[in-house]
Amino acid sequence: MQRTMGKQAVEWLAAAAADPRSCKQQWGQGADAVLLEAGRLWDVLSVPEHVGLGALDLLRRARPRASGPVLVNCGARRVGFFLPPDPVTEWFGPGVRHAGRGSWVAVPPPYQSAGWRLEWLLPPDGTGALYDPEAVERALRAAAGARAARTRFSRPGAERRR
Repeated sequence: MQRTMGKQAVEWLAAAAADPRSCKQQWGQGADAVLLEAGRLWDVLSVPEHVGLGALDLLRRARPRASGPVLVNCGARRVGFFLPPDPVTEWFGPGVRHAGRGSWVAVPPPYQSAGWRLEWLLPPDGTGALYDPEAVERALRAAAGARAARTRFSRPGAERRR
């Protein structure tokens, strides 16, 4: 079962590449990461590590439990949540970076073990599950704690779509 899920995860991630076959080949030859285009299958919301890890903890304890791939960049001390592609929404907040259409993201293979600069905190499972942007926004605000009163993690226009 684990082997099948790993193959599905590789296929799912590689589908974001301009050339999925080349992407899988690079991973198979030991590439630490491959640049994949955001905005087609997923966007990535990158936040400072201290807020991202707190938000991830809240998301993992939520009922129903939220899930989706999460990357950590150990060198830059950032956490990236994979979200559904959204060409309209922009995210704002301290240190928030939103990689959507026209952006490229360095992505390690889903089976890569810890010890690299880019690591999966939660690797993709191959089903295409992504985090709900509203759940991530709530978790980021809660993780920011007292700072949340002064700082907004927001998606302008999100109120109009609810």
